[in-house]
Amino acid sequence: MNHNIYIYILVAGLVSFIIRALPTTIFRKPIKNKFIKSFLYYVPFVTLAVMTFPAIIEATQSKLAGVLALICGTIAAWFNQSLFRVAVICCVVVFVVELVLV
Repeated sequence: MNHNIYIYILVAGLVSFIIRALPTTIFRKPIKNKFIKSFLYYVPFVTLAVMTFPAIIEATQSKLAGVLALICGTIAAWFNQSLFRVAVICCVVVFVVELVLV
């Protein structure tokens, strides 16, 4: 059973290496296609959103508090509020909703 761990680590290392090495070997010239450039530009933002979105909703005691905080935070960010203000607004919304529900 312990030998399987080494195989898993080797496979994970190979996959990580291939993911990092393939783009440097395939794309030697600058990318000029606007679609591909815009796609690659937004990949980090989408990855961050996909990792944090479930945590926003599930980090609270009730999903309703998480959803309402997400909505209020999105509205505050839409109106160009600072990151600190958006975080405070979301925390206050979660606090109030959970205080009312519990």
